[in-house]
Amino acid sequence: MTNKTGKLLFTILTLAALLPLAGCETPPPPVQQAAPTPKPRVKTAEEIQAEETRATARATLKEGIDLYSAGDYNASLKRLQDSKEIWSTDVEIQLDALKYSAFSYCLTNRTTLCRQQFEKALKLNKDFDLLPGEKGHPLWGPVFDRAKKNSK
Repeated sequence: MTNKTGKLLFTILTLAALLPLAGCETPPPPVQQAAPTPKPRVKTAEEIQAEETRATARATLKEGIDLYSAGDYNASLKRLQDSKEIWSTDVEIQLDALKYSAFSYCLTNRTTLCRQQFEKALKLNKDFDLLPGEKGHPLWGPVFDRAKKNSK
C-alpha cells in the first residue's frame, strides 16, 4: 500500500466514523429578520393646524398667567379673553384661562364676572375644581362655591 493510498483510506475511515455524530449537533438558531420599519404617518393639514393652534394657545395662556402673576389683572384678562386660539383648542387650556380670568375679575372687584367665569368652567367640565391652595381665598373662594352650588 502506497503512502497516498494509506492517507486516503485514513481520511475515508475518519469521515465514516464521524458521520453518525453529524446528526447530534444542534443546528444553529434561525436568523431572525428585523421587522420592517414602519413608514411614519403623514399628518393631515387639520392635525398640523390643531397642533399649531394648541401651541399658540399654550403660549398665550402662559402670557396671561404671567401678567396675572405680575399683578396686571386687566392686561391678563385682555390677553386671555381676546385669544381665539385659547377658545378653539383643548378644554384644559380653556379651563385654565377661565380660572385665571375669574381670579382677575375677583381681584378687581367684578364679582359677577368672576362668578360667570367659574360657571363657564363648570359647564365645560362639571368636575372642575380649584386647587386646595386656591379654594380658601377670601375673594374668589366664596364666589366659586356659589357658582359650583348653582351648577348642580
